Amino acid sequence: MTSIKRRTLMKNGVAVAIAGASGVTINASASDQDADENLTVSTNQELIDSVDAIFGEHMDAELNGDLDRTLATMTSNPHIVNVPTMIGGQGEQGVRTFYANRLIGQFFPPDVEFETISRTYSPERLIDELIISFTHTIEMDHLLPGVKPTGKFVEAVFVVIVGIEDGKVSYEHIHWDQGNLLVQLGLIDPEGLPLTGAGAAAKLRNPSIPDPFFNES
Repeated sequence: MTSIKRRTLMKNGVAVAIAGASGVTINASASDQDADENLTVSTNQELIDSVDAIFGEHMDAELNGDLDRTLATMTSNPHIVNVPTMIGGQGEQGVRTFYANRLIGQFFPPDVEFETISRTYSPERLIDELIISFTHTIEMDHLLPGVKPTGKFVEAVFVVIVGIEDGKVSYEHIHWDQGNLLVQLGLIDPEGLPLTGAGAAAKLRNPSIPDPFFNES
């Protein structure tokens, strides 16, 4: 399991924890701190632990396909939006239908790996920037509606915004790089298009990699 190093910054009363994966520590530079006299380093571990526990319980229930336990981790009027496909649900019944028909049993294939790039915290929301890798061996209505398994291995960049209210998940807005995902599945020919396939995830891991269009890093 990847070791995540986190540090919390307090700016204008909002706690933001910045996480670095693969042993890379992200530090605020002296110039960053000097630029805003209200910026102070804090160790708000209580906030981090609380939000991690709320979302962790929710994700564990999702990954185990436990519909009732998943809904128990959410508020009474939640919503979910998978932005590229517009698939999701509004309200308890809408979310229940989404989970029952579009997610349970087809969330991600067995070899899925979640690689955190950064995690940002506040009392009202959590924002995850991550790379999700898997072999496309199952149908995935929420991610790839109408696409049969291709057997191809892919790495896709995701940003997940999770609302937190009264100790429960109130919403999930899930964004991902659908164009480059479809390139990796062989469903889009990238020739002549500003698409890079797996290169997008590689660039996120290592920003020094030159782009394929201008060869600039």
